[in-house]
Amino acid sequence: MVSAILIVPLIGALLIALCRSEERAKWIALLTTGLVFILSLYVLFTFDINKGGFQFVDYGSWLPSFSIRYRVGVDGLSLIMLLMTTLITFVSVPSAWKYINRRRKLFYSLLLLLETAMVGVFVSLDALLFYIFWEAMLIPMSLIIGIWGGERRIYSALKFFIYTFAGSIFLLVGLIVLAVVYGSVTGNYTFDIEKLSQFHYPLELQKWLFWAFFIAFAVKVPVFPFHTWLPDAHVEAPTPGSVILAGVLLKMGTYGFLRFSLPLFPDAYKLYAPYIFVLGVVAIIYTALVALVQEDVKKIVAYSSVSHMGFVMIGLFALNVQGIEGAIFQMLNHGLVSAALFFIVGAIYERLHTRSILKMGGISDFAPKLAFLAMVFTMASVGLPGTSSFIGEFLTILGGYKAAHWVGVLMALGVIFGAAYMLYMYRNVFFLEPKVLSFSDLDLRELLTLSLIALLVVWWGFNPEFILKFVHNYTATLLGGV
Repeated sequence: MVSAILIVPLIGALLIALCRSEERAKWIALLTTGLVFILSLYVLFTFDINKGGFQFVDYGSWLPSFSIRYRVGVDGLSLIMLLMTTLITFVSVPSAWKYINRRRKLFYSLLLLLETAMVGVFVSLDALLFYIFWEAMLIPMSLIIGIWGGERRIYSALKFFIYTFAGSIFLLVGLIVLAVVYGSVTGNYTFDIEKLSQFHYPLELQKWLFWAFFIAFAVKVPVFPFHTWLPDAHVEAPTPGSVILAGVLLKMGTYGFLRFSLPLFPDAYKLYAPYIFVLGVVAIIYTALVALVQEDVKKIVAYSSVSHMGFVMIGLFALNVQGIEGAIFQMLNHGLVSAALFFIVGAIYERLHTRSILKMGGISDFAPKLAFLAMVFTMASVGLPGTSSFIGEFLTILGGYKAAHWVGVLMALGVIFGAAYMLYMYRNVFFLEPKVLSFSDLDLRELLTLSLIALLVVWWGFNPEFILKFVHNYTATLLGGV
């Protein structure tokens, strides 16, 4: 089943390449991503939460002489990431219908290839296969930014590519060292993630490898001070590109910490956790303050992503149940909320042809449906009780406080700053003195897309156990090995 989820987007991309109609391409993309989402729901509802380890595992021989195999599957962590990826890719297709007006066949083909690469990152059980999908994701994402982005799209695409590719070199070197050290001791070289995780590496080696992996994953999150590529990429990317970039790609870095860094280097992970707390707190507060002085609404949402991922990083390094489960929940929540916010910013830009907050105001008079849904996602972003953000932020703050009291206090302060810039943006865009003479409300496509995400945000806010039950066993096993 997991292999089918990987293959279906490839088939869809091929069908789009073969079809002659640009108009038909968007329907093929919608049906393909919809089918992939349905398949991921099947995996979700048939997943046995009482069993540990990986499920729906598919094997295949690839390079047996080098102990490299095709091996994919899901556990509680990758299952949640799989659901998030397929859902956000599905909703990104209708978000592209208004904004992608040229070379549509190429765009939707790249989008489906990107989906395969993103899913591959989350379901790979072979470290080298993980790396291949990790790198493969760069090409379609860079092309989406570079071809359909704004005025500085080439600069932003190259910056995104160079940052991520440079970080990936450290990841590749680290993976090779892992396999060589494992083979020199056991006599069998392997890239099997489960086998590598069961091997205990010397502390000195753990220290070096921890930082090699940290650089690769920190660039993707991005962790302060590796975040400078993100605002440029978001501002210049087309709306569906921003939706996927914030909704899925940033989570690959935090996923990497849970899949590799903590299981493989537990001693170094604990040793360096206080330093990561500092970076996380700086990310939360510094980028929140930067967001407060931005005039570009897309930059405000972009900096908010860095701030929110600071909560996730602290949760990951808190090394307690509340922190890690809160971080996983916040990864899913941020994927949905940030995707919706970029969708809303795109809808406003498509109508006004500006992202300057100084040229907005009074939009609620013309677009009450947009104003209402924007309010829902603004409240979700600031962590209002009853939304999924509250659960994620509460658990990560609790985990941070249990790990170090000062961390929890500063995280709580960051929530206040987050509320300040989000409410500032919402007020200036939708209320105050009207600066907009006309503005059309959401059409049916936009309304359905945003309403679906809003329902999930509220539902998971009142019923977080629906998600958390899938990661209880995973978290217990992970912390049991620390």
